[in-house]
Order: sequence, then C-alpha cells, then structure tokens
Amino acid sequence: MNEFRATGHEVKKLGRTHAHNETLWLALSGSGIEFSFTGKKAEVTFRGDSTAQGTNNWARVGIWVNGTRVADAQIDQARKTYTAFESETDETVVVRIVKLSEAAMSTVGVERIAVDAETGIQPTPAKKHKIEIIGDSITCGYGIDDEHAEHSFSTATEDVTKAYSYQTVQALDADYSIVSYSGYGIISGYTDNDTKLLTHLIPDYYEKWAKSEGRPDGTLDPLSVDWDFTQFVPDLIVVNLGTNDDSYTQDNPGRQTEFAAQYTEFLKTVRRRNPHAVILCALGIMGDRLYPFVEQAVSRYIEATGDFKATTLKFDVQRAEDGYAADYHPSRKTHRQAAEQLVRHIQKLLPEFSEKPATSYLVNS
Repeated sequence: MNEFRATGHEVKKLGRTHAHNETLWLALSGSGIEFSFTGKKAEVTFRGDSTAQGTNNWARVGIWVNGTRVADAQIDQARKTYTAFESETDETVVVRIVKLSEAAMSTVGVERIAVDAETGIQPTPAKKHKIEIIGDSITCGYGIDDEHAEHSFSTATEDVTKAYSYQTVQALDADYSIVSYSGYGIISGYTDNDTKLLTHLIPDYYEKWAKSEGRPDGTLDPLSVDWDFTQFVPDLIVVNLGTNDDSYTQDNPGRQTEFAAQYTEFLKTVRRRNPHAVILCALGIMGDRLYPFVEQAVSRYIEATGDFKATTLKFDVQRAEDGYAADYHPSRKTHRQAAEQLVRHIQKLLPEFSEKPATSYLVNS
C-alpha cells in the first residue's frame, strides 16, 4: 500500500479546508477531498478533534466511490480507518470524502490515504464553474435524516449532500464552497425571547476558515485561521440568510430596516473578497417575511456601489404537505424542490451554467 497525505497536491480540496500537522482538517458542511486512482484497494484514516470522545455531536462524514456512497460514519475516536474500496483486479476509481455535518459542533481530519496502486493517486480535474453558498441551517441540511418535526438537532441527522445547496452544485456540475451555520444571521442569530443574539452572526466569521467548538489536534481554534480567498474564486455566490434574523425582527419596522442596512454592508464585504462573482441573494424556504428587505438591501448596495452584479431570488415557502425535518426544517422533498428552483434561476441568470456536464461521476446522495 502506498501512503499519501491529504494535505498534498495529490487530492482535490472541496470547500474550505485547513492543513495542520500533516492532516487536512474539515470543518464546514460539504468540505472534503476527491481523488482518483487505478488499483485494488483504498483506505482512509480520519482523526477526531477535541470533541471526539466528549460529545454526541461528533463530526459526520461520508465516502463515495464512483458516485455511490460506501461509508457514512461519525468520528467519535482519536483515529478511525475505513476501507473505501477493495477489488481483486485493478479498477479506475474516483473517491470523494465529504463532511456531512456543520462546523459549529465539531471538526474532522483526513490524516492518511493508503492505496494499492502502482501510480498512486491523482486529484480529479477542476470543474468549469465555481459556486459559493453562504447560509444557515437550511443550507447545512439540518435534521434532514430525521423527518420528525418535533425532534431536535443532532449532527447524526444532518447531511449537507441532501440539502438544496449541495444538490444545486451537483446539478450544475460545479466546484463549490459552502459557508453555513445553523442559527446564524446578519444582525441576530435565532432567538425565542426577543433578545438579539450577537454571538451568531455570519458577517463576523465569513472571513475565517471556520467557527467550531471542535479543536483540531485538541488545541487549534479554527477562528485563529484567516481564510485565503485566493484558494477558491467563485463565479457565483448565493447568499441565503435572514431566516434566523426574522426570529428577532418579527414585524418591527426598525429592526427590519436595521437588517437591510447591515445586509448591504455584508454584501460589500462579500464583494471585497470576491471581486468578480455574481451575487444572488435568496430567502423564503422557511418564511419570506424579510424578503422585501433583502430586495431593499440589494437595491441600496447597487445604488451605493454601482455594482449591478447582484440580484435576488424569492424561494417558495415550504408546505406542510411536503413534510418537515427536525425542528420544522425543510424535508428532503422541500430541499429537492428548492434546488430545482435555484438551478432554473441560475441557468436563466447565467446561461453558461446550462452546458452539459462533462464529469464522469456525479455524486448521488
């Protein structure tokens, strides 16, 4: 078996990742790696973080081989090794590893890749288009594997690959980066007591690698790592924020106006870090009360900057007849419908995204 580190050029990085002590650490939903090889066997060794033995919200990861999921596990130990592929004869294989759960609770490291392959492993080719999606629990796939509305959150039931976000980038055959945190907003995180929650604001953490209770190697705070925006340069950025702010703003005009003003300021940050991307601001899956203020924010951003590469999309609101996931989050059916709506809108907005995918293996959740 030939051994490789996921920190090297032999793998393609998916989303925001961070190399630390010869291990590639994954925090955000959808982050991961992809590589190909021709051989008989592949093993992957994961490292648990500081939460691995002290919580039940362990990092959840999936492994795909040639588009089929072959492993789904939570990393609750210091190290875990999985056989991703094994065959008696040489086969050409594409392996994708994706962090299914979100950053806030835990991180996970890809420490070692071992393959029975004479030519080693190679990164899969870059795709023609790149999309970044910035969002909250909806974007993370909160509770999507637990379609019982009265149940609560667990990383064990969170799977970004079944969310509208991942489904959209797969349908468009795009490379991606997903920056999302459950309960986070523009001016307030989710609150049920009319008090503004200032610890859960996306603008405070967008320029960092990640925010997490999990510590890679037991000590590294992900917030100490500034994100290098040259590592991923998107053609399109989708911002889906406001659902959690609505819990605070309600029908209060002053609070709604504050939301719009701070949303405009956040768009300026997004543009500063991504000079050339089209920015699509969406809202509505779990309620559309703040959508007019998203439109207001974008209009004021365009007026203030003269940047017309920003626009909006109103998602269809989820319906009871389509079911719910945990804590009344969108069901798989709702996520599929939202992905279809978003894909159609993107293809109309940017016709180049309508081209036939060239990839051999699209990952199916």
